[in-house]
Amino acid sequence: MANDVLTIGVDLGGTKVKTAIVDSKGQIIAVHTYPTKPEKGPERVIADILICIESCLDLANGPEAQALGIGVAGQVNLNGIVRYAPNLNWRNIALKAKLEQQLGMPAVVVNDVRAATWGEWRFGAGKNVPDLVVLFVGTGIGGGVVTGGHLLVGCDNTGGELGHTTIITNGRQCHCPNKGCLEAYAGGWAIAERAQEVVQMDLKKGEMITRRAGRIEDITAAHVSQAYHANDPLAHQLVNETSMYLSAGIVGLINAFNPCLFILGGGVIEGLPIIISKIEKATRERALKASVENLRFVKAALGSDAGVIGAAALAQNI
Repeated sequence: MANDVLTIGVDLGGTKVKTAIVDSKGQIIAVHTYPTKPEKGPERVIADILICIESCLDLANGPEAQALGIGVAGQVNLNGIVRYAPNLNWRNIALKAKLEQQLGMPAVVVNDVRAATWGEWRFGAGKNVPDLVVLFVGTGIGGGVVTGGHLLVGCDNTGGELGHTTIITNGRQCHCPNKGCLEAYAGGWAIAERAQEVVQMDLKKGEMITRRAGRIEDITAAHVSQAYHANDPLAHQLVNETSMYLSAGIVGLINAFNPCLFILGGGVIEGLPIIISKIEKATRERALKASVENLRFVKAALGSDAGVIGAAALAQNI
């Protein structure tokens, strides 16, 4: 594929589909979002994707895009079949084939966080770094590994599920079948659960967080972040614990993959960037010395655009 062609990047989530036209330098030419309605079934969601793509192409008002990349929050096999996407309630949907048939252009379908990892590696904080790990800490936790300039995909294309590494045996129940996953302690939904549990045991201690949420059951990770910035002691406790859990998982990843760069992103990191320095300090104390000698920690650079930029960049390789 020529270096100057445009490609389409799509980030498909449970509430909206975001589409961008991206050039070969990773610059967004046009962007459009459209709500998804998972309850109406896969065919309706695919129709919404097509509407969003057409609207984005109209906004670009320039050369035709040559290929499509789409990131989906779920497991995707090598044939572009979405094996399971919990936010969409999809199982075994042949998304690649359906999109190629409708659009008449080649398409690549990948996990959404894998796409974001590729975006950060090609055009973001990890540009020109051959060995890196990316961890996105949002509502859930996902990531990706680049080793020797190649994105790790695994046997069945599901490599990079870093949030589902076990940090505590028989620990908190995760949303996956396992217990004690990193996500079950440090993902946004887990931070919310942990905060709610502490507040229920000590209403006075949780007064500031509850006041921001309105009700205990409505407390989210964002409320914890807000209270942290207001110097609430309980929020500081929860953030320090979250940093500890993240460090426990990250030490294992660093020892396993020996990256030159560790990139942290996602909503939790955006709201609490102080976590990065806390993680780095703890990690350097606990990881193998040889594994951290040449290691740097940085914040992800592309923000909410990482998914569409990465998906479009993957489409450049079709």
